[in-house]
Amino acid sequence: MTSSKPKILVTRRLPASIEARMATLFETDVNDADQGLTPDDILSGLDGKDVLVSTITDRIDAELIARLPKSVRLIAQFGNGVDNIDLEAAWAAGLTVTNTPSVLTEDTADMATALMLALPRRLVEGTQMLLRDRAWAGWSPTSMLGHRLRGKALGIVGMGRIGTAVASRARAFGLSIHYFSRNRRPPGVENPIEATYWDDLDAMLAAVDIVSLHTPLTRESHGILSAERLAAMKLGAYVVNVSRPELIDEKALVEQLETCHLAGAALDVFDNQNGIDPRLLALAETGRVVLTAHMASATLEARVEMGEAVIVNIRTFMDGHQPPHRLLPETPVARAARG
Repeated sequence: MTSSKPKILVTRRLPASIEARMATLFETDVNDADQGLTPDDILSGLDGKDVLVSTITDRIDAELIARLPKSVRLIAQFGNGVDNIDLEAAWAAGLTVTNTPSVLTEDTADMATALMLALPRRLVEGTQMLLRDRAWAGWSPTSMLGHRLRGKALGIVGMGRIGTAVASRARAFGLSIHYFSRNRRPPGVENPIEATYWDDLDAMLAAVDIVSLHTPLTRESHGILSAERLAAMKLGAYVVNVSRPELIDEKALVEQLETCHLAGAALDVFDNQNGIDPRLLALAETGRVVLTAHMASATLEARVEMGEAVIVNIRTFMDGHQPPHRLLPETPVARAARG
């Protein structure tokens, strides 16, 4: 007897409670190995399936989309970012794509704030020193001197949900808030945090002490912190990135850190396609860089909420309705479909 439940492929392991819910609602095939799947692995796993539950580690490009089984009608991304999916190709193929926005806001903002504190106050360096030396010589008036946050200027690139949440936290630490975004935020957002809007990114970068990236990865934002912009930043400034590694020219960032033009960088995301850059690791060993393992949204609460959003998207779509988190590409036809 054929089951009437939607058939889904989940490309990575999810929280146990989410996998259990999916198992009751759908015919679920989970990648138990929890390793990134090749395009051929994805295609073979999708045979007879209705839905692909993808993550940021899956490259869903035009070539793969063209080879998808006809049974697949929905790509339900487990995550907010979808730069791993060719939305234009999916749209042209008649596929619906969804993501899980909003649920990551608070956790990602917490991590950005933590990195903002860790970098100038040398928190990671101080911990490593104790673990490495074992025998601590004790307190000294000149030992482990960092820099105060209060009174510094924070420049936020991308004042969306996460950028606004970071600004609110940073204001409590006495930072002045500056931001660059495609659109100026309304007074109801700006006034409580006393935010200053800049319509010129280059001018803002030259004026602030800390730059925190919160813009999504698009064609326009790719490499937004270019070599030229990094070189033009304020002497002794810091860079924080919990968004996407492609937003920064990483090689140029390393060079600006090595020459001490920039004081430091805190990166939750970085290029590791061929392993982490040894020069970046060397800077981390000296305390000039703080590296964390893409942990900005890594709370159990966030992962469960993401899974619940995926389930809602799938059930809504399979019931014949438009899912709440449907994504459309930036094309004239798709914009018209938005209304």
